[in-house]
Amino acid sequence: MLPAAHRMRRPAEFEQAVRRGARGGRESLVVHLVTRTDPGPGPVVGFVVSKGVGNAVVRNKVKRRLRALVRERLTTIPADSGIVVRALAPAATREYASLGADLDSALDVARSRARRRSEAVGSR
Repeated sequence: MLPAAHRMRRPAEFEQAVRRGARGGRESLVVHLVTRTDPGPGPVVGFVVSKGVGNAVVRNKVKRRLRALVRERLTTIPADSGIVVRALAPAATREYASLGADLDSALDVARSRARRRSEAVGSR
């Protein structure tokens, strides 16, 4: 379980991260990363697991795995970040370790894209 201070709850937060955030995708998941304007005590993370992933049992299993993987990485995520992790259908059959590797890779891509965006805005 993620600590309460790190959970994304409001629909507006999800919408902002998905629409304005930098995206990093892999076969089993997509990560949307946005720099928050009102940073709190640490990063906030939300999860989207649609019915396309599987039935309720499978979706909950995927959510639990993703929560555990993100919790392990909270210290490496910048404190002013808002992250939405969207699971895709292959996440249901992925092993825990490969799901973690996909998450790391997608986070790295999203971070580098966010960094490039901020550098481009700063050079204007």
